[in-house]
Amino acid sequence: MRPIVYLAHPRLDRSEINGPMFRIAQELPGITCVDLYAEYPTFHIDIPHEQARLVTHDAVIFLHPVYWYSCPALMKEWIDLVFEHGFAYGQDGHALDNKVMMQAVTCGAAAQTYHPDGANGAHLRDLLAPFEKSADLCRMRYLAPFTLFSAGKAEEDGRDAVHLGQWRALLTALRDDTLNIPAARKALTLNDIAATLAASPETA
Repeated sequence: MRPIVYLAHPRLDRSEINGPMFRIAQELPGITCVDLYAEYPTFHIDIPHEQARLVTHDAVIFLHPVYWYSCPALMKEWIDLVFEHGFAYGQDGHALDNKVMMQAVTCGAAAQTYHPDGANGAHLRDLLAPFEKSADLCRMRYLAPFTLFSAGKAEEDGRDAVHLGQWRALLTALRDDTLNIPAARKALTLNDIAATLAASPETA
């Protein structure tokens, strides 16, 4: 596959996880990487350019922190403008058919809060349903989110290195078309799948 990673982080200088994840993606051959806030600091998005990028890639990965159960503003603006009628959906909009869409996200809250009985009242995947339904409308294959909970404490707890290793393995498997897509579509998160991939000698 030909993956493209779109990073959206308005304060990348303060990022402990999204920044390193983006750098890992940049290091891997065969993966296109776009820093949206660096490329479009004034929010003037080049729609034809972005649509042309999408046409030449097979997997679209949104890398971002979770802000108010959604994404940073520029990423939402990008989706609103680039996934337009006649291109991404509608009777004549078939440019994204069968492409993979996935989110790699960081959350400030702990994992147990993203549960029907937790403080957030739902699983993270359910809270990200607008992204999944957008992918469905565009006839894309939406994968479960790859998630780091309690992201602000990950470096202190020593979980950051493990997460970054799993991210590398996940990207590699997606690029090499060895990721179990049906399993990735059914899961609540991709974390267990990524952990298995990272433990495999083939992706280590």
